[in-house]
Amino acid sequence: MSLCTEAELRAALGVGSLYSSATLQTTCDAADDVILPMLWANYEFNSAHSNTTTEGTLYFDFDITDVFYVGQVVTISQNGSPFNGSKTLTAVGEDSITFAVTGSPTATVKHACVPFGKVAGTSNVDWTADSAVQEAALMIAVDIWQARQTTSSGGVAVDFQPSPWKMGSGLLARVRGLLAHTLDPRSMVG
Repeated sequence: MSLCTEAELRAALGVGSLYSSATLQTTCDAADDVILPMLWANYEFNSAHSNTTTEGTLYFDFDITDVFYVGQVVTISQNGSPFNGSKTLTAVGEDSITFAVTGSPTATVKHACVPFGKVAGTSNVDWTADSAVQEAALMIAVDIWQARQTTSSGGVAVDFQPSPWKMGSGLLARVRGLLAHTLDPRSMVG
């Protein structure tokens, strides 16, 4: 579910039925793509992977013995086949996790995963229930919509001078106060 719904965006913009739901939903999805990576969540990034024909192993650049445990179900993404998907961990080392893979893949040696892969545990937070996060998502969705509709409008810099970068780093900065209690300490600094 989106942090900002299509109906909320439609009402905020006052566009009635002028645009299709699918068109407005892409803007809501873009707002999610901006905000969700910044929110604190139960995931870690792996830097490499390898596999045999029956097992996959993901490698980390830090000690993960207190992060994951044998029998834990994790959701793996950004690693490609045969790693991605919901997996049950069969071994946890100091800097690696191992799990069964399906489909009898070709064995591969340890190699870098660029960009980093993502290993997510069970989520304990529903950000769609946090009103500050929802408001931030709506504000970003409105900015994205307006930038798309009037591309030459630009933004306003801190010194109140016109700026052509409405979709620049200031986009997230405008809602950082609303998101302050939710920001992941591992997220982008600045």
